[in-house]
Amino acid sequence: MTVDAEYPIADPPALRIQKNDRLNIQVSAKSLELAAPFNVVAGAYKLTEDGVSTTSVDKSGTSPGYLIDQNGNIEFPVLGILHVEGLTLNEVRDLIRNRLIKNRYISDPVVKVEMLNFKITVMGAVKSESVLTVPDGRMSLLEALTKVGGLSTNASPDRITVIREENGVRRRIVTNIQTQEVFNSPAYYLQQNDIVYVEPRTADISPKEDRFWKYFGIGMGFIGFLMSTIAVIK
Repeated sequence: MTVDAEYPIADPPALRIQKNDRLNIQVSAKSLELAAPFNVVAGAYKLTEDGVSTTSVDKSGTSPGYLIDQNGNIEFPVLGILHVEGLTLNEVRDLIRNRLIKNRYISDPVVKVEMLNFKITVMGAVKSESVLTVPDGRMSLLEALTKVGGLSTNASPDRITVIREENGVRRRIVTNIQTQEVFNSPAYYLQQNDIVYVEPRTADISPKEDRFWKYFGIGMGFIGFLMSTIAVIK
């Protein structure tokens, strides 16, 4: 990687929903009564000729969200079965919003959709193997490596593999974080359920190399953070 070189900033790919993902979906409107049937966190509701009838209430105040089943569907209150696999969070938002308007349930709904179980597994030659939870659904490969303490002394930075599931198929993406190509790699921005495996080296590492890889990992993590921040601002 060349010092003081310029590297193009790629936009992160849209997060697409997969089977076994879990979504938090909230519907709001000017009238709380109109929005209530579509928010399971507030309890279970049903529509009657006289209006809204409460049938049960979740006293814990929490909701496990909507689990995407093996057919790629969720069962949404009132609207029924919705196929959401392969859609982005914004596309799910628009799907629900349009259905609410089309069926004349709510004329001006505001729909919020979030991913609840975006997780990344990092293992192999790293300081601390871990499963990372990503609340905002956005993390780069370099950020993930930094969060687990960086590479260990016997890591192979040119042999970092991301195992990814797409359309029911697993594929391996091997990335070299020592070159600028890491920024163009499809593995640079991680996706939900990705597994990051850092291949170890068998040769012994000298103290000088140990210090180099320690600071290299910290530096790459900082670069990754800056790139992600710039992409958000952009």
